[in-house]
Amino acid sequence: MYKQLIRPILFKFDPEKIHHFTFSFLKTSQKLPFVKSIVKSRFEVSDPALEREVFGLKFKNPVGLAAGFDKDAKLYKELSSLGFGFIEIGTLTPKPQPGNPPKRLFRLKADQAIINRMGFNNGGVLEAVERLKKNTDVLIGGNIGKNKVTPNEEAVEDYKICFDALFDYVDYFVVNVSSPNTPNLRALQDKEPLTQLLQTLMDKNAEKPTQKPILLKIAPDLTDSQLLDIIDIVTETNIAGVIATNTTIGRDNLQSDADLVKETGGLSGKPLTKRSTEVIRFLAEKSNKAFPIIGVGGIHTAEDALEKLDAGADLVQLYTGFIYEGPQLIKDINQALLKRAR
Repeated sequence: MYKQLIRPILFKFDPEKIHHFTFSFLKTSQKLPFVKSIVKSRFEVSDPALEREVFGLKFKNPVGLAAGFDKDAKLYKELSSLGFGFIEIGTLTPKPQPGNPPKRLFRLKADQAIINRMGFNNGGVLEAVERLKKNTDVLIGGNIGKNKVTPNEEAVEDYKICFDALFDYVDYFVVNVSSPNTPNLRALQDKEPLTQLLQTLMDKNAEKPTQKPILLKIAPDLTDSQLLDIIDIVTETNIAGVIATNTTIGRDNLQSDADLVKETGGLSGKPLTKRSTEVIRFLAEKSNKAFPIIGVGGIHTAEDALEKLDAGADLVQLYTGFIYEGPQLIKDINQALLKRAR
């Protein structure tokens, strides 16, 4: 019903406005207990065979929502009711920031893709913490970044602030240095600054009575040499794992209107399917599967998800595929996993 009836209507309107409308609709409708019950019965697949234990956490199923959709932790409970096994919030920064000026979100329908240059728009980490204090049952990842005005040489402090603020309210952390929409952020993926950043957070983690998994989210545009550096950094710092991958700045072989294709920002969706899987496979093979990987990028079918898991991912996340395919995609993936397990 979503693809045939709902999506054509939603796609007639501005993507960012529809995003806010959808949030309001889901928040309001699920305040009614019978609606929430219907939604859960329609989309949730519950079976012990779907459970996964990864970096010390137990996931009820391996299909999560990627960061960027629920930046400010406003809708994690409602989104969990759609069948996700975990929700990643953020990217959050120490101080609130508006992000880049609109228009900053574009649908490339012919490519089943999205270009965004949102720029870490969020209400700040402390605002999100107040919402997360109400969480009792949703497994939450906290994706953290730096404010736009913070120079790279001071970026570590921003990540430390977010880490400390969120520590008691998330189950794992994701260090985002791979968004193309904050000036110079990707320079932090270079070996020396990235090692320093991750080691600093791991040192802070070690000071806590119990530790939380810290993961690194990487870009799909890294070369093989850079990916080998990532393996070295993960091994050296002993972080829990990697999320592969973020959006791409590449624009190869797109079919959409040229005016859309030339928009700056990160490209997500179907054009990223193959490359993100290649990165997952490279990391898994070259590291001899030394650390867990969360696979994300271009998952629009159950088969796409299975390919990433077969390539070496332990869990998967959706974003653009969720927008194009709707919540049925979550159910399809979990049902395919159950079918394979039997």
